[in-house]
Amino acid sequence: MSKLFTPVTFGPLTLRNRTIRSAAFESMCPGNVPSQMLLDYHRSVAAGGIGMTTVAYAAVTQSGLSFDRQLWMRPEIIPGLKELTDAVHAEGAAAAIQLGHCGNMSHKSICGVTPVGASTGFNLYSPTFVRGLKKEELPEMARAYGRAVNLAREAGFDAVEIHAGHGYLISQFLSPYTNHRKDCFGGSLENRMRFMDMVMEEVMKAAGTDMAVLVKMNMRDGFRGGMEMDETMQVARRLEQSGAHALVLSGGFVSKAPMYVMRGRMPIRSMTHYMDCWWLKYGVRMVGKWMIPTVPFKEAYFLEDALKFRAEIKMPLVYVGGLVSREKIDEVLDDGFEAVQMARALLNEPGFVNRMREEENARCNCKHSNYCIARMYSIEMACHQHLNEELPACLKREIRNIEAEG
Repeated sequence: MSKLFTPVTFGPLTLRNRTIRSAAFESMCPGNVPSQMLLDYHRSVAAGGIGMTTVAYAAVTQSGLSFDRQLWMRPEIIPGLKELTDAVHAEGAAAAIQLGHCGNMSHKSICGVTPVGASTGFNLYSPTFVRGLKKEELPEMARAYGRAVNLAREAGFDAVEIHAGHGYLISQFLSPYTNHRKDCFGGSLENRMRFMDMVMEEVMKAAGTDMAVLVKMNMRDGFRGGMEMDETMQVARRLEQSGAHALVLSGGFVSKAPMYVMRGRMPIRSMTHYMDCWWLKYGVRMVGKWMIPTVPFKEAYFLEDALKFRAEIKMPLVYVGGLVSREKIDEVLDDGFEAVQMARALLNEPGFVNRMREEENARCNCKHSNYCIARMYSIEMACHQHLNEELPACLKREIRNIEAEG
C-alpha cells in the first residue's frame, strides 16, 4: 500500500500526509513584508491537499536579504504572517517557514550594508565587495536565527526549516570554496562546521518542545572545489546530533552552480525581460548562458545521492528534487524517505496532491521550462501556463524551444 497519504511525524509535529511544499522563493513580499498574494498562494496549496506548506527564504536579519521582494523576520510583520498561518491551518495543512541569511549573495542597495560572508572577497553576481564576518560577530548572528524561530512561533508556524545549503551563509562557512578563514572557523571541516553548530544550538533552544526543526543541506555543492559527499555526510551526522528533527537533502550553489539546484535550462530572455536595470539586463542577455550553464533535468534527479544518505543516516530524511508524478513519489517513499517536497509541480497545479489521491497515475503538467524561476528574481514566481497577461512572442518561442528539448 502507498505510504503517501499516511501521517508522518517530525519531532512534535504530525502531518496529515507525506507531502511538503518546498521552500522555493515566491518573490511575493514587496517591501520585505507578507502580501495577500503570498497568503493566497499558500492557502491554495493547503486547500490542494498538501501536508505542510513552507514559506520561503525569510531573512533572519536585514543584512541577510538578497531580494527586495523577500521576507525579513521582524516583529512588525508577525500579524500578516499570522493571517497566512491561520489560512493554511483552516485548510487542514501545517505551516513552516524557511529561515536563512544570504551571506555574500546581496548588494548594499538591498541589504543596507556591505554584504557579509564567511570570508572577504568579491561577488561577481551582484557585483559587490564582501566583508568577512569577524569572529566576535558570529554569536550575535547565531542568536538572530534563534530570535527568528521565536518570531515564527508567534506567527503561528508549526515548523521552521533552517537553510544550510545552496551557497548561502551557513553553506558559505561549510564549503571550502567560500570559506578561506584562518581562524577556528576555517580550515578543517570540524572548524567549518562551528558556525552551523552555533546556529543550531540557538535554533533548538528557541524551538523548545513545540516546534519542529528541519534543515536543508547540500549533499554536493555541484562543482569542482566545493563540498562532496565525504564531507556532507559528516555534516548530516552533526545535524542529527544537534537534535534537528529532519534533513531536507538538496545540492548546488546559487552563485556557482544554480542549475544544479533546479536542473534544466535557464530561459535567459525570459529572465532579462523582467529586469529593470538596463546594464544588468543586457549583460545577462549576452553572457547568461555561460554564467548559468544548463544541467539536464530528469525526474527525481537527487535520488541517487539521497539514497546514499538514507543508507547511512538514521534520522528522518525529506527528499526534494524533480518530483512530478505519483509513481515516482511512491518509489521515493518506498525507498525509506519519510516525506517528499515539491515546488514547481505545485506552482503548476496547487491541487496536485488531491489529484494524486484520486489518480494512481497522476502526473502534473509542468514541462520544466523554468520560466517560473527566470521571473522570480524580479517579480512574483508564476507558471507560464496560468498567466493573466499575454507573453511576448519571443518569450513564447523560448519556452517552446526549452520544453521541446526536455
